Amino acid sequence: MTISEQYRQLNKHLHELGSYGRKGDKWAARVRELIGEYQPTTILDYGCGQGALGRALGIPIREYDPAIAGKDQPPEKADLVVCTDVLEHVEPAHLDAVLDDLKRVTGRCLFAVISTRPAKKTLADGRNAHQIVEEWTFWEERLSRRFRIEAHSANHKEVEVVLLAL
Repeated sequence: MTISEQYRQLNKHLHELGSYGRKGDKWAARVRELIGEYQPTTILDYGCGQGALGRALGIPIREYDPAIAGKDQPPEKADLVVCTDVLEHVEPAHLDAVLDDLKRVTGRCLFAVISTRPAKKTLADGRNAHQIVEEWTFWEERLSRRFRIEAHSANHKEVEVVLLAL
């Protein structure tokens, strides 16, 4: 299980407010670079939120978000998987399941961006929207069990990483 029902409902509520999951487009230029480099025939936005990345790219992509009706079915494998500003939102008890699912759906390349600081948003139950606030070493250990790290960069607020399927 990659998400509890209670947590799915909390995230669904934030999405319904309209200001959550709307910034995937800020990664469109980097995703275009990866498209040029890896020439994927299929692209999946894993944790797509409101679908801003797909709109910005202007090409057909698959979208998955467990808290949005119509986008909540388990996704199929794709050549390029994009998972930006998602992993820090995962419930700690479900992190391994989510990372295993990302491994399952990644055909060639996974592009992930992970925030390393608390969110500005809070869940309806009072918790910070970022359930996992950890530095690169935490993520490196978990990701390298499932993927080959091709490139990464980190700053004071996030980690950007390109991972290849094993």
